[in-house]
Amino acid sequence: MADKSTEGFYEVFEVFSKRNEKTDMQYQFSLLAPNHEMALAMAQENFMRREPVIDIWVIKRSDIRKMTEEEKETLKRIDNKDYRLTKGYGYLKKKWREYEQGVLDENEILSWGEDKDATDRKRTTS
Repeated sequence: MADKSTEGFYEVFEVFSKRNEKTDMQYQFSLLAPNHEMALAMAQENFMRREPVIDIWVIKRSDIRKMTEEEKETLKRIDNKDYRLTKGYGYLKKKWREYEQGVLDENEILSWGEDKDATDRKRTTS
């Protein structure tokens, strides 16, 4: 258990690091320090001995805010926006194939007229 005299002296800090320009920040660990400067120095000392990093973030745990249940409710979608998701377009290839099979092209329609005229001419000449 913490001593009453040091209880308010140390604060919990969360440490994040980035290995190179292409990677994202990753959570590493928590540490106890009296202030931001000391927390950063402790995080640098820990990482410089172990692995190369290009950036370190040190954040006081009390500064991290979590969303309330009411705020989470505002993130839910009220209306259907499936058209924004790629899965919403999966049926289009099938639809297009059905459309192409059902559509008569101009040459096909004209060929019907020629066949009818040709058979009519054969009847009249015979």
